[in-house]
Amino acid sequence: MITAIVLIKADMARIPEVGEHIAQLDGVSEVYSVTGEYDLVAMVRVQRHDDLAEVIPGRLNKTPGVLSTETHIAFRTYSRHDLEAAFSLGME
Repeated sequence: MITAIVLIKADMARIPEVGEHIAQLDGVSEVYSVTGEYDLVAMVRVQRHDDLAEVIPGRLNKTPGVLSTETHIAFRTYSRHDLEAAFSLGME
């Protein structure tokens, strides 16, 4: 699984609808409204690198209200949530 963190600048008046629209896109697992330089952060999880091109520039960037994006590709995941989920497989 390939994870990309997409930092999004959006039209200030449209942040809620932009976030909701992006959250519905295939490949987007979650969207956060954040403080700071960016307005939204989207977590994109896909099977292949080629899929990133379809999701990010192909759909996410074309969402009305998206002004610009910056994408970061994750090398590794260090998440207690992910580790707990992996160790709980098969457990009742």
